Amino acid sequence: MPTPRQLFLRHQAQTSDFPLLLEIERAEGVYMYGFDGRRYLDLISGIGVSNVGHRHPRVIQAIKDQLDKYLHLMVYGELVQAPPAELAYALHQTLPAHLDAVYFTNSGAEAVEGALKLAKRHTGRTEFISCHRAYHGSTHGALSVTGSEGFKNSYRPLLPDVRHIEYNDFSDLQHITERTAAVIIETVQGEAGVRVPLHNYLQAVRQRCNETGTLLILDEIQCGFGRTGTFWAFEQFGIAPDILLCAKGMGGGMPIGAFISSQEIMAGFKTNPILGHCTTFGGHPVSCAASLATLRTIQEENLLAGVAEKAALFRQLLQHPAIRDVRGCGLLMAVEFDSFEVLKPIIDRALEHEGILTDWFLFCDNSLRLAPPLIITEAEIVEACAALLRAIDYVAGAK
Repeated sequence: MPTPRQLFLRHQAQTSDFPLLLEIERAEGVYMYGFDGRRYLDLISGIGVSNVGHRHPRVIQAIKDQLDKYLHLMVYGELVQAPPAELAYALHQTLPAHLDAVYFTNSGAEAVEGALKLAKRHTGRTEFISCHRAYHGSTHGALSVTGSEGFKNSYRPLLPDVRHIEYNDFSDLQHITERTAAVIIETVQGEAGVRVPLHNYLQAVRQRCNETGTLLILDEIQCGFGRTGTFWAFEQFGIAPDILLCAKGMGGGMPIGAFISSQEIMAGFKTNPILGHCTTFGGHPVSCAASLATLRTIQEENLLAGVAEKAALFRQLLQHPAIRDVRGCGLLMAVEFDSFEVLKPIIDRALEHEGILTDWFLFCDNSLRLAPPLIITEAEIVEACAALLRAIDYVAGAK
């Protein structure tokens, strides 16, 4: 029988010519463990997924409890099932009153697709505006509003009538007009290398949308569910969206996403045509049970309280002549170096010799990604930063 590595390389579709090829046997908390017993400290949470850590006991118990009841029963939205219904209510309780209708999907990209359809259906308009260097997913509609030409040129033609503006550029907001169905924007840009909105920028976006009758879609697929230190990142900026997107950290390690709007707007999917948006597995009871446990864990274990202090500790410890900048919003951080050629050997050294798993950003390849589980302790931050500095020292000394 071939080994899992051989099967992976022979039969599993690949996304690059250089996969990490780590063979993981189990994971718990902030650590992953190889079959050889080696421990890896996860500083990226499966790219913003494991906000409450790997295999949090409350999430695991919720999954086990649901497995004893039922799995998939029916396509989305037909049967009353407690896990999605209770999760929808719990999400609404974290949000402004008008965001009271939750549509569950299987992923963040699916949430984007649903939101784009909903905006067109509600406004009767066709134009979308998103930002340069934004990442919204890889499906055709989501890719259309992603803001990297190099990332999508091989897949054209894509969705028409999409315009891109510069994030944090107030003058570009004039491009939002009465033709625009929606502006879709990351509350904090992720794959651009953690770009935080300037003071009053998102308020200006909100105001321009109000003036033109344009819907505002906030993409919190990466920055939601506590990642920035508030449950939703938009809470820090004095605005609220018309449609909110979430996924990644929402499921505690299980696949789930959602787009959330008002009952009035969401009602557009009920008629002309009926089933205006549908999914077979959206709102899967096991994923919803895991998500509800994740939400309650963040709230009841008060995980938001330590985010700012933990981020400050990373900033305090990550001091080195090779580091050009440390940007962030809560525990979504970017550590900038001169170039990818400087950064990549540091990432490789940290993984291979220090057991520290990090990454770079799709549209900012000179910056190291830090997005550890929110449960990371101060001692583990000290350990991780010391290891990263040793990797930086080694690479700098080798040049």
